[in-house]
Amino acid sequence: MVGVAKVEEYSLPAYFDRRESPLPAIRFVQDLSSEQMSLKEKEKGSWAGLSNEEKVALYRISFNQSFAEMNQGMYGPVPHTFEPEYKEKELQRMLDMRINPVEGISSKWDYENKQWKK
Repeated sequence: MVGVAKVEEYSLPAYFDRRESPLPAIRFVQDLSSEQMSLKEKEKGSWAGLSNEEKVALYRISFNQSFAEMNQGMYGPVPHTFEPEYKEKELQRMLDMRINPVEGISSKWDYENKQWKK
């Protein structure tokens, strides 16, 4: 009797959206619906006959995110603590509290003239 090796899921290639390797080894959608199959057949013809929505749908079969979407950031919007107004208030608070007065930022501030030391 000849044995057949069972292929485990973890041994097959997996899909990942990564900026380091923007072209994954496999498509994002593995099991195509009937609509997607008909769209794949239509893809074999002239692309001039495809609408923009169909082109995007074809792209989304192969990729979950575009390269531009991957570059937007993985962690959502930038926190408000990075805004210039917040940074100014943070700096003022550090000066008011006289944070690290020997070698730090407070040592470079002239408290009498309220300006940076030269």
